Amino acid sequence: MTSHSFLAHNPATVWPVPEQFRSIYSTAAELRSAGRVLFISGQFGVRPDGSLAEGFETQCEQAMNNVEALLAAAEMNCGNTVKLTYCVTRPADFPSLGRIRRERWPSEAAPSVTALAVAGLARPEYLIEIEAVAAAQS
Repeated sequence: MTSHSFLAHNPATVWPVPEQFRSIYSTAAELRSAGRVLFISGQFGVRPDGSLAEGFETQCEQAMNNVEALLAAAEMNCGNTVKLTYCVTRPADFPSLGRIRRERWPSEAAPSVTALAVAGLARPEYLIEIEAVAAAQS
């Protein structure tokens, strides 16, 4: 068990995670102790003042800032994350998402991840939404 309260599973009995994604993606994340679990609602690239960051990369960075702020409010960090869901409105932005994710949230025990290309989000100008689940010892 890692200090993150979960164990990543990537068994040979399911489709293997490609090498380039193994540091950011696990097929399953097992919660080993109940401890504290934080469910973070979908975060957009909206700054604390209510303004929207421009462009995909800045919206992605801001959405990650928002997730990090919510983790910090619960006395956690990105290392506590066990599940991430990314909703992206333009599939061509997935490589940028992967690069930013690797730079911002490196992990020894990568969380389980779902990445979706969606037709739209809550507002047409939103380009990404990030939802997270995190766990920590009590």
